[in-house]
Parts: sequence; structure tokens; C-alpha cells
Amino acid sequence: MTGTAPHPPKPYSATTGPRAIRSFVLRQGRFTPAQQRAFDELWPRFGLDFIGKPRDYDEVFGRAAPRVLEIGFGNGDALRFAASQDPARDYIGIEVHAPGVGRLLNALAADGAEHVRLYHHDAVEVLREEIAEGALDEVRIYFPDPWHKKRHNKRRLIQPEFAALLVSRLRSGGRLHAATDWQDYAEQMWDVLDATPGLANRAGPRGQVQRPDWRPQTHFETRGQKLGHGVWDLLYDRA
Repeated sequence: MTGTAPHPPKPYSATTGPRAIRSFVLRQGRFTPAQQRAFDELWPRFGLDFIGKPRDYDEVFGRAAPRVLEIGFGNGDALRFAASQDPARDYIGIEVHAPGVGRLLNALAADGAEHVRLYHHDAVEVLREEIAEGALDEVRIYFPDPWHKKRHNKRRLIQPEFAALLVSRLRSGGRLHAATDWQDYAEQMWDVLDATPGLANRAGPRGQVQRPDWRPQTHFETRGQKLGHGVWDLLYDRA
């Protein structure tokens, strides 16, 4: 046996000292040699290093186009599918777990998806520091960690302060799409998002929509539905 095992790169954090509670933990996962090569070889092509100041995305993508942000893209299947169906818009993905980032880097190279860029970083910091007000056409948050134990609910991503940040980054007429398979989290999303100034639930107060065509149904989701689990898609317009 030759060589050494790959070491997943850790997402850079600009924060020093005490910080607000994070919505994620960095879990150990299998990080393959192919994913390591993706970081080594493809990051300059598809990756965005956190710089901590507003970024000119027209310069990044080489054009002026509407922009879609997916927060916590996991293994990247939904982002890859959406980008392949929608070349007229630019896609930005954020994920802290290295194996998923490496997997998607390889997929983007296979697709030649030059209208996609990825951050391996904390989404809150990217939104706050690098994305200007009104810069996004759409934000997507699919199946964020439910932190299902009541004492951990405070770690959920969808909180009033975060929702206000999202609204500030969406253009007028933009869209927020959130999905969860935990009813308790759906209830919290309604509590927070229905009450957030600048957002209007497209299905009415505490309403949900059928899964839109732009969000593919995952194998995990299909399995859960066979077991009787629900899925809630919430769609909001930026007033």
C-alpha cells in the first residue's frame, strides 16, 4: 500500500473569539482520494474562497445573470440537477462538509457547468460578508439539520435573525424555497418565516406547496415517504 489517506479540508471560518451558536457540526465522513483530487484540481475552477468582503459575482461568472443560492447542498444532487436545467441563471452553493463538496466538484466538471460556484464555508458568514443586499434571485434551503431534540432546537438554521438576513439579500420579487421532512421543523419555519417582514407565503399563512419541478426527489426522501414520513415544501416571495 502506498500513499497516505486523504484528509478532508476544514471549512475556513473568519470568526475569531466567541460566536453565535452554529447550525452545524463537522461530522467525520468518508473522504475519498477522488474527492481529494477534486479539491486539488477543480477548486480553482469551481470554488470560491471566502474573502470577507462583498464580491462581484458578475466578474466571477463573466456575465450579469440572475443568481440562485443553495445553502447546505449536501451531496449536491439537487444543485447539479437544477443547474443542468437552468443555464440562464448562475448558481452558488454553500456546504461545510468536505465529502459533499468534493463529490459535487467532480460532477460539475463532468457536466461542464461553468455557471456554478461553490463555497466550503459557513453560510451565515458568506451571506453577511460577501453577498450584497438584493443580489440574489432565489435562495434554497433543502432539508437542513432538524436538531430534533428540544434542547438543540436553538441550533436550527431558520431563526428570526437569519430570516431577516435572507430577506435583505433577496431582490424584490425574489423567492425563498425551504423544505424539511420534520413536521416540528416545518412548524418552526412557519412561525419564523410567516412573521418575517418582507416575506409572503405563496400558499397563505402556514401553507405549503407541492414539490416544485426544480427540486428533484431524492432516494432518501422516497424511502422516507414509503415509511409514512411527510415532506413540507415552503415557498415565499420577497415583497
